[in-house]
Amino acid sequence: MPHPTEQPTEQPAEHLTGPRPTEPGRTEPVARPPLFDPYREGEEPDPRFTLANERTFLAWQRTALALTAGGIGIAALTTHTPARQALATVLVLLGIATAVTALRRWSATEHALRVRRPLPRLRAGRFLPFAIAGLALLATALLILPGP
Repeated sequence: MPHPTEQPTEQPAEHLTGPRPTEPGRTEPVARPPLFDPYREGEEPDPRFTLANERTFLAWQRTALALTAGGIGIAALTTHTPARQALATVLVLLGIATAVTALRRWSATEHALRVRRPLPRLRAGRFLPFAIAGLALLATALLILPGP
């Protein structure tokens, strides 16, 4: 029996501790969630987790919108050189990729919450900061270099 002054330790939620082992050294396979309907199976998670997932999705959408708007702005408001057109095109394409990635991530996270599985890894988080930094360096070079 714990001492009366000791604080009880909370056990971590089952869905945060990882998949349950089926045999020693093996784990259950994780099924891919449906892209547009993560609600097909599982049970309703704590609303705070669902709302946090939604806020993250919306933040990714804002990033996608900013990338797309930046590309359209460069295409519409600058002189038309091949380098600037390429930068504009890459920004718009990166915006599209970010929007689609956000949808996939939202769906996979919502599915994982509902079936009490570990949350998916953020793969795009390793790529996106470098892509944005590279594009920002290119944009800076295009601003500094004289136009035609």
